[in-house]
Amino acid sequence: MTGAGGPVATFSVWDYVVFAGTILVSAGVGLFQAIRSRKETSSSEFLLGGRQMTAVPVAMSLTASFMSGITVIGTPAEAYRFGAAFWLFGFSYAIMSVITAEVFVPLFYRLAITSAYEYLELRFSRPVRLLGTTMYIAQTILYTGMVIYAPALALNQITGLDLWGVLVATGAVCIVYCTLGGLKAVIWTDVMQMVIMLAGFVAVIARGAVLQGGLTNIWEDAGKGGRLDAFDFDPDPLKRHTFWTIVVGGSVMWVSIYSINQSQVQRYISCKSLRHAKMSLYVNLVGLWLTVSLAVFSGLTMFSIYKNCDPLENGDIGTPDQMLPYLVMDILAAYPGIPGLFVAAAYSGTLSTVSSSINALVAVTVEDFILPVFKNLTEKQVSWMNMGLSVFFGAVCIGMAGVASAMGSILQAALSIFGMISGPLLGLYLLGMLFRTSNSIGGLVGMIIGLVLTLWVGIGSQIYPPTAEKTNPLPVSTVGCNSTMSQNVTTPAPWTSPVTLTSQPHVRPPLADSWYSLSYLYFCLLGTLTTMVVGLLVSMATGGCKQDEKNPDLFVKASDLFSFSCCGKSKVSEVTEKSATDFNTVADNPTFTDFEMKSKDPERATKL
Repeated sequence: MTGAGGPVATFSVWDYVVFAGTILVSAGVGLFQAIRSRKETSSSEFLLGGRQMTAVPVAMSLTASFMSGITVIGTPAEAYRFGAAFWLFGFSYAIMSVITAEVFVPLFYRLAITSAYEYLELRFSRPVRLLGTTMYIAQTILYTGMVIYAPALALNQITGLDLWGVLVATGAVCIVYCTLGGLKAVIWTDVMQMVIMLAGFVAVIARGAVLQGGLTNIWEDAGKGGRLDAFDFDPDPLKRHTFWTIVVGGSVMWVSIYSINQSQVQRYISCKSLRHAKMSLYVNLVGLWLTVSLAVFSGLTMFSIYKNCDPLENGDIGTPDQMLPYLVMDILAAYPGIPGLFVAAAYSGTLSTVSSSINALVAVTVEDFILPVFKNLTEKQVSWMNMGLSVFFGAVCIGMAGVASAMGSILQAALSIFGMISGPLLGLYLLGMLFRTSNSIGGLVGMIIGLVLTLWVGIGSQIYPPTAEKTNPLPVSTVGCNSTMSQNVTTPAPWTSPVTLTSQPHVRPPLADSWYSLSYLYFCLLGTLTTMVVGLLVSMATGGCKQDEKNPDLFVKASDLFSFSCCGKSKVSEVTEKSATDFNTVADNPTFTDFEMKSKDPERATKL
């Protein structure tokens, strides 16, 4: 009987057909884009889609790239175990979209940059840029390893496919369409994968509603189980999820993910006008709301089905992240092909994130490390280098998937990594964009101190996880289980106990229940504020920044804000639309300075 524990069915032939078909279509889209645009093999085409993308596909791509396999598998398990508080991220997404669209997009668009980290050199200095790029590369490789590992672990148990075989195959498909198709391939496959992911959630909710006698019963069960108490206004920063940690800490974290993360910046800079770039972020907001709502409701559906028999307590699965695949095989196995579609949904999320990460890693490596050293490379050599680096980073990310196996709940671990590394970086950008007095010494010192603090608290909380009193897991039951039986489960990992690096894990240092218990959503806020405050103080102590040295375009301007919604286009919007369509117009346009021309295309600037 469904929901009563015990082993579940495995993949049928049709499931394998649907799964393989989906993956092959993804690779096919990449190859089609590669063949279609073979004539335009310039580096700008490969990395920026020729700057001709429109708002809707870019918006869906923005959503899909961070709604990865981790979201598909982690969010429903989160809602099942901790309740619907995760839905409050809807507020964070809204705040993030406005800040990114109105503050960061006009600035990056105006400077027509390929790597988000070019800004750090223009505003501060080359060492600051290289440190920023290195931090981004480290963060992305770590995160991408987790993204590959998450679905592979969960699906290995459900489908019986070999874990490492699945990992390598996933990486290989991404490498193929990234290497051959560039950014256009990534964006169009993301659009398709987004649709598959949402269809997977809808299938789970629809079948759950039929089994439980309607959506109202699911809602009532969730209410009785305490899953709907989302609004907790306790200001305690040590509690894992409260209204404040999610809306304040979560907003800052998502701003750092969307506004300065190369894989996102690269997408909205690929839009054909500033208006399209801003619109893509607002359309993306709807996609994020839809995804998080469906994911959380899938978790509530799962609770309604398993309220009397928790598969984790019953020993049917080994980690919480296997909950959703277990549910799918339990309730959808009667429909051949549907579990295959669901597995494809989790995989699609993975493929889109991994491919966008690889594409972004290649972009920053070429722009920040290779071109400044080897200035005389031809377009063809750069194209070959792009392809070679795609393969290299794909291989490194597959290797990192092994490291990910040592971390606890993947959703929390992934967001913690972003908080620890993106927080100080976001502080550095805000320092440069908002404060004219800040200089490169202040920026560098601020970022290093911010990074040390966030790594200290982040790594500390991995070694000494917060107690249940701070994380507030909700009760589960096994009274309705048919049998308590243990399958061959992979690496059991309790909810909040990631790596135990100490030989005596029960000996907790004094900091464990205060500093190390800080909510993981505040890591980013801590890094951002530390970097800005220390950066400003050190800048003032070292003489600040001389006003006349810096180009005014490097700072946020009043005219940037909400310019696309005005009746007439702002001057900024006109200039940027022109520059994005054709780099040549820069030379004829008196509103661009020599300095800016060099930031766009140094070779052409020197010739002119």
